[in-house]
Amino acid sequence: MSWEAGADLLVVGTGVAGLTAALRARELGLRVLVVSKDSASAGNTSWAQGGIAVVRPDELDPGDSLRKHVEDTLTAGAGLCSRPAVRDILADGAEAIARLRAAGARFDLGADGELARTREGGHSAFRVIHSGGDATGAEVQRALSEAVRGGGIPVLEQHCVVELLRGDSGAVVGALAMDSQSRPGVLHAPAVLLATGGLGQLYAATTNPEVSTADGIALALRSGASVADLEFVQFHPTVLYTPGGPRGRRPLITEAVRGEGAVLVDVHGRRVMEGEHPLADLAPRDVVSAAINKRAAETGVEHVFLDATSIGPGFVERFPTVYAACQAAGIDPVREPIPVASAAHYSCGGVVSSVDGRTTVTGLYAAGEVACTGLHGANRLASNSLLEGLVVGGRAAEAVAKDLCCGLLNRKAPGAAVQPAMAVVDRDLLQRTMSRYVGIGRDDEGLAEATRILDRAAIVRPLRTRQAVEDSSLALTAQALLAAARQRAESRGCHRRTDFPDTDDLRWRRSTVLRLDASGFLIHTAAGIVRTAA
Repeated sequence: MSWEAGADLLVVGTGVAGLTAALRARELGLRVLVVSKDSASAGNTSWAQGGIAVVRPDELDPGDSLRKHVEDTLTAGAGLCSRPAVRDILADGAEAIARLRAAGARFDLGADGELARTREGGHSAFRVIHSGGDATGAEVQRALSEAVRGGGIPVLEQHCVVELLRGDSGAVVGALAMDSQSRPGVLHAPAVLLATGGLGQLYAATTNPEVSTADGIALALRSGASVADLEFVQFHPTVLYTPGGPRGRRPLITEAVRGEGAVLVDVHGRRVMEGEHPLADLAPRDVVSAAINKRAAETGVEHVFLDATSIGPGFVERFPTVYAACQAAGIDPVREPIPVASAAHYSCGGVVSSVDGRTTVTGLYAAGEVACTGLHGANRLASNSLLEGLVVGGRAAEAVAKDLCCGLLNRKAPGAAVQPAMAVVDRDLLQRTMSRYVGIGRDDEGLAEATRILDRAAIVRPLRTRQAVEDSSLALTAQALLAAARQRAESRGCHRRTDFPDTDDLRWRRSTVLRLDASGFLIHTAAGIVRTAA
């Protein structure tokens, strides 16, 4: 190996979960090393527009409560949330926001001097706090990045983690990585936190940046960890549509625009959500995305429109990011409706982990979008994601400190690290295949065809470049997602099977859990994680 480094905790990822964990771990006296395969701010956090859903006891809507936030989350999750996990994470929200503000984050204020609150799809009250109108993620990223730099926490930018390293006991003891010149090195650490974000680059059109290539899912699977609920990919109902169809990272039109009164209409000016759900345009995202796709198919037009003209001139100040994106596309949202379509947005599933970030592998932790804590279930409630990253990132750091103190983690150096060779698939082919067969509407025939296409296209290559690492992560994660989607023979949340349109609570009110066996084949666990309302 060309180089090496070490720490008590290795954090892989520099979004809200990873940087929150790094800051909390440093507070607890741990030596922390953070790794980013790109620049420290290149992840998904910066792109989050809507805000952070939180019930703060000192500032809340009349009648709102933590209990109501819990119930809204459970309703959106369509029977697959873990009620204890939901309760624990949301209950820590107010303290997490206080910590974030202490780190320097600034939020928008209302006329009364309290934090301004808006409402998004699936919420029964105005409880989503925001910054810069629709630039909440950018402010969160700024505040955490500056706090990490100010705290002297080292961040290795342009360093890509290739493989997790394990000791004789199977516990994680560090990672094999490569630097910006693709030179291999070893990062020694008895605890590794995966905070690598999502998997949006599985699809041709996504709200995710180019770095969202499912690296954490693949690393966890190859280390022996379990993953769950990968079939539940949330498609955001409203991304800016441009002629020729959406492709690559598309500008998001935040749900908060609908929270301020905008409505969805088709090419004929008819309301899209009328009669589709009691909350109409503020229905959960899976419902809105499905309705948009259905109306687009009926009208023969690839998109619908978001009519925000009722908001008036105030749109510019309230939604500066959205306004700038529309202007760049030649659209004036103050005076004309915005063409919108759905795109891959958020992975509700991920690495099976507790609300403290612990996974099924000793020394391996997960937080943020890469994790599956039981908070999101079959469909994430809007603006619960930044909150989860803040809460679970902090709790994971505390769990690492406790596990180190109790002697549960392995500090022994790994044996000789060897660069692995893994199956990769041409990325354009993979994205086109996943978009065609594994989008909002799925059936067994299409899922089987997608599996055949990707299997035939797979080529084993050594992981000597960042692109090879990313392509192997996408290939393995696509394989796991297809396996989960084929197994779940029902429609629930953001998993819509056209050949099984009904929800089957008797057989499928449980998570779909997968892991790799000793031969490297994906296998389903016998029972999965059963979700109850208790």
